[in-house]
Amino acid sequence: MVARRTFITGSATAGAVAVLGGAAYGAAATPDDTRSQTGHIRGATAVTEVFGDGQKLIAVAVEYDRDIDTSALTSSTFAVTDRTVTKVYANRAPRPAERGRDGRYVIVELSPDDTAAALWVTQQGAGGGASASPSPSAGASSGSGGGAPGGGGPKVGDSTPGGTIVAATASLVQKGTVTTTRGGRYAPDGTTLTTGDVVNLIVDDFEQHTFDDPATGQTLGYNLFVPRNYDPRRRYPLVLFMHDASVVNVATEGPLVQGLGAECWASEEDQARHEAFVLAPEYGSVVVDDDYEPSTLFDATANLVEAVTEKYSIDTDRRYTTGQSMGAMMSLGLNIKYPDLFAAAFIVAGQWPSDVAAPLAEKKLWIVVSQDDDKASSGENAITQVIADQGTKVGTAVWDGQSTAAQFAADVRNLEKQRAPVNYASFQTGTTVPSGSTTSAHMGTWRIAYTIPGIRDWIMRQSK
Repeated sequence: MVARRTFITGSATAGAVAVLGGAAYGAAATPDDTRSQTGHIRGATAVTEVFGDGQKLIAVAVEYDRDIDTSALTSSTFAVTDRTVTKVYANRAPRPAERGRDGRYVIVELSPDDTAAALWVTQQGAGGGASASPSPSAGASSGSGGGAPGGGGPKVGDSTPGGTIVAATASLVQKGTVTTTRGGRYAPDGTTLTTGDVVNLIVDDFEQHTFDDPATGQTLGYNLFVPRNYDPRRRYPLVLFMHDASVVNVATEGPLVQGLGAECWASEEDQARHEAFVLAPEYGSVVVDDDYEPSTLFDATANLVEAVTEKYSIDTDRRYTTGQSMGAMMSLGLNIKYPDLFAAAFIVAGQWPSDVAAPLAEKKLWIVVSQDDDKASSGENAITQVIADQGTKVGTAVWDGQSTAAQFAADVRNLEKQRAPVNYASFQTGTTVPSGSTTSAHMGTWRIAYTIPGIRDWIMRQSK
């Protein structure tokens, strides 16, 4: 099996396929010949995908020595420990597909709703959201707690990780006969297989780098997605995503696995519509809290954007910023302090002091909050009032956070019809937290906001 990159830190993935006995790999299977699976399996690969509430283990790809007949596979062909198998089919690559096709890999799809699926875990549990401390504050902007500015959440310089990345591993057993395209039959023998490699969908498309900023003396780890067909003779947009306080001081890839804020822009669908660079720093400590006095990592971020722009062919008229909670606050603050840096911003569940917000009237913004996220909602109400008082039109709408993709697409179109440079969408009270969930409306906001393609399309159409 081709080795695949694994980024999980702090917990090594399990070894190669377990207990395959002494039989030689590749023993020939002739038509109508039934043989044990032992010796015919080359390995097993865990496959992960990122959702709004974090990265999850969503499939296992089992590699055989011959092409497998996909039509002979059923969801009962394999059983995976502590997981719900939803679909089993063959493929030519170790990744899920819309439909099966004969190939050497058997894809065992797993329910993302399983508790054991979650690979991003916070103090609130699997996919718990953005608590960077035991309090319910999401650091730098709290939804259901935190009190007055500066109270209840992590402070600038706090480096306590609010989340953990769990190793992507799975154990499985072949329960039914697997048939090759030549008629060979590999019968189950009770052997337990353990994944030895990992494929992280979209996340693996990002590069990890380090930026040493001479101006501030700060060092920033960061993730960078470079368009697959990058041509230095062209100029490309760049999207900067800044994470919330729960991701401080975890692995560099933390901003990519905690939610969709960075990786949604790098999906095949988005890149087909808007080829762009995606930049996602990982902060070793909290950059800004509810006192609104950022650390030097704030200015280092602006310098990082300029450094990436100089290294690659980036269109300086089409640089964009987005972020959630702490990252949303940074996006607002950077737009005020560095007014020529970005063409537009997507602000998710954040706020900034309204008494210094007047420069935002010159910016193109799409703001999303939940009405029951008290601090972010009241903060954005105050900011948009300042913007309107400056004579800039603000488009407004109230959305149901439980809408379907089609309904959200219609919501975006309707808000765009107001033809405003600043769009402000708020989710109705009680619609951003799934039934039975312990998360807050604050955290629930970005689980939904980054799943709406129309907002990203609007951002990408803006230029200075």
